[in-house]
Amino acid sequence: MKPILLSSAALLLGLSAAFAQSPEGEAFPAVLAGQAVLPATTTVAAPADAPEFLRQAGKFSTPDRKRTTELGAAKGKDGIRPTGAGLPVDGQSVQGFSGIRRMADGTFWTMSDNGFGSKANSADATLMLHHIAIDWKTNEVERKETVFLSDPNKIAPFPIAMEGSDKRYLTGADFDVESIQPVEGGFFVGEEFGPYLLRFDREGRLQSVHATRVGEMEVKSPDNPTLGLPADPTKPLPSFNLKRSGGFEGLAMSPDGAHLYGLLEGPLFRDGAAEKTEDGRTGLRIVEFDTKKGDWTGRSWIYPLAGGGEAIGDFNMLDASTALVIERDNGAGRESGACAGEAKPDCFATPAKLKRIVKIEMAEANVGKPVRKIGYIDLLAIKDPQGLAKQGGHDGLYDMPFVTIENVDRVDDTHIVVANDNNFPFSAGREVNKTDDNEFVLLSVPEFLEAK
Repeated sequence: MKPILLSSAALLLGLSAAFAQSPEGEAFPAVLAGQAVLPATTTVAAPADAPEFLRQAGKFSTPDRKRTTELGAAKGKDGIRPTGAGLPVDGQSVQGFSGIRRMADGTFWTMSDNGFGSKANSADATLMLHHIAIDWKTNEVERKETVFLSDPNKIAPFPIAMEGSDKRYLTGADFDVESIQPVEGGFFVGEEFGPYLLRFDREGRLQSVHATRVGEMEVKSPDNPTLGLPADPTKPLPSFNLKRSGGFEGLAMSPDGAHLYGLLEGPLFRDGAAEKTEDGRTGLRIVEFDTKKGDWTGRSWIYPLAGGGEAIGDFNMLDASTALVIERDNGAGRESGACAGEAKPDCFATPAKLKRIVKIEMAEANVGKPVRKIGYIDLLAIKDPQGLAKQGGHDGLYDMPFVTIENVDRVDDTHIVVANDNNFPFSAGREVNKTDDNEFVLLSVPEFLEAK
């Protein structure tokens, strides 16, 4: 039998079709167009009318959680690696940016994370939103305004840390705020302790708290304030269906403002097992919220993690059906600095391997099913032909080997902004023994944004 010879066009068509069927989509290039750095140690004074308790942040960050007011006494570590920074700090730490949204005038709204990693050590960390401007030419981040979140009208359905105070400022012991959407008259914020969807007015005052539902199922993390241990060890433990820190890491909004889409960082658990797609990938729920009705619609999609993917970091819509998502593993540091064998203080025990921006499609036909991954860019291999990186540049490349990268949005038709959450003072991914700064980068990605 004679061999069957395919034309070049047919062969390319076949290869293209096979490649298009990849569950992760196509890989696209990214070029560094600018970088701005806010130093890790940046602080802001607590509000003038705040209790004295909030004048320092991080007073309960020693291993035994005992109070200390000696600045820097609780030394930061990333695993066993010292980061060279410590707690408490004077004022409030402007750090851990977790969620970003570009405004029409080119400025951004972003937010500090809930404090220092847990309820236990964050009762003196105020929750803050920041209005910032970024100068890509001078590499500077300008904090134009900080809005401190509060609950003067007693909307929170539980006692807050500042319960007896006049202004009732909210802290990292109350909510774990992770994602932001500015709207007319205020902000929607996604958080993780509940997880809850929160609504604030323009002054940062809490207006409403929405418990999370996927269909008829209420979603609860182990930090949900409605849960409590039984007094009798023979009694059943309270049930929850989400891991700690698995709530709304991403919050997107439809272009018409009619719907919000909350993306959980971790999978839901049913009968003790993490939710999976039909092909065996771990699935994270995207839940739809009707902003006019102020309630969940009952509709959801599934974001399937790639092999090696552990969580998502941020989520913003591009149009009515496509969006950007940060997907990451839990590694930090470059492979070139990996430990040979057991973990040591002078090397990276678990280097970063998967840090991506993914473009997805949330089709109407796919409601209740996995979204389609159109393509992605690799944040560990960004081209830097002009040498624009002030830190993180090497061999004509720029990379973001941080454990948490939690900010992405479109800037214009060809550029996106990306930034890390530096988990001050507990993350050192850029250097082995130095706490990470807050790095904002402008990436040129025209092909990626145009991809269908």
